[in-house]
Amino acid sequence: QVQLVESGGGLVQPGGSLRLSCAASGFTFSSYAMSWYRQAPGKERELVAVISSGGLSTNYADSVKGRFTISRDNAKNTVYLQMNSLKPEDTAVYYCKVVKYLVYWGQGTQVTVSS
Repeated sequence: QVQLVESGGGLVQPGGSLRLSCAASGFTFSSYAMSWYRQAPGKERELVAVISSGGLSTNYADSVKGRFTISRDNAKNTVYLQMNSLKPEDTAVYYCKVVKYLVYWGQGTQVTVSS
């Protein structure tokens, strides 16, 4: 069965960096686009970034362009989200997602940006 396991979240000061990882299993990872979403308290879940199956195409939400970078390692079945210049408004639970007939989500990892 499809499994997505996020890690790498934590507490960081404004201006700091974090790298999130999402380890995937149960499907042919290299055949599917992967995406990162986030959900802040009281807000809708929103798309942060998406990467194509081969990693050559990426797209970002306007709010994170130039600060976040999505990448993947198909040999390790892992997708990453490098987050730099973090702001308090980036505080949220971050999820990875894959669509393989159905939508699959990981359990999420908390990112808190605060001084």
